[in-house]
Amino acid sequence: MAGKGTPATATLAKQKIAHTLHTYEHDPKHESYGLEAAEALGVEPARVFKTLIADVDGRLTVGVVPVTGSLDLKALAAAVGGKRAKMAEAAAAQRATGYVLGGISPLGQRSRLPLVIDASAQEFDTIFCSGGRRGLEMELAPVDLIKLTSATVAPIAVS
Repeated sequence: MAGKGTPATATLAKQKIAHTLHTYEHDPKHESYGLEAAEALGVEPARVFKTLIADVDGRLTVGVVPVTGSLDLKALAAAVGGKRAKMAEAAAAQRATGYVLGGISPLGQRSRLPLVIDASAQEFDTIFCSGGRRGLEMELAPVDLIKLTSATVAPIAVS
């Protein structure tokens, strides 16, 4: 499917990466964007990944982890050679990526940030991640996401 509509989907189309876009009606009252996507699309939650922005030693860094778990900040810092990590402020994350919370995609971000994908992504033929807005998920092979983002792969999720 040709991607259009967000910088993330435009990147997939431009790079001619095989992918499928999935849309669903976002419910602003839902507690978790990622679990909402898994439920709405009827997908195993472990295959749906959320994109989180952390501050590692003063530098914004992206962690991509399954929606079923949370980001291990110490592991993220270690994966990029840092010492300390904390979640980035929402405004800083939105400014650096160009996306709103709940719609931050690992692709097409305004600033090229170091990116780490949890090793569990490699267990699946395809994974789901935000397409750049709430209610839009991209399904693609983890190897393609790793290649497109020059990602480090490491165990950075905690169940």
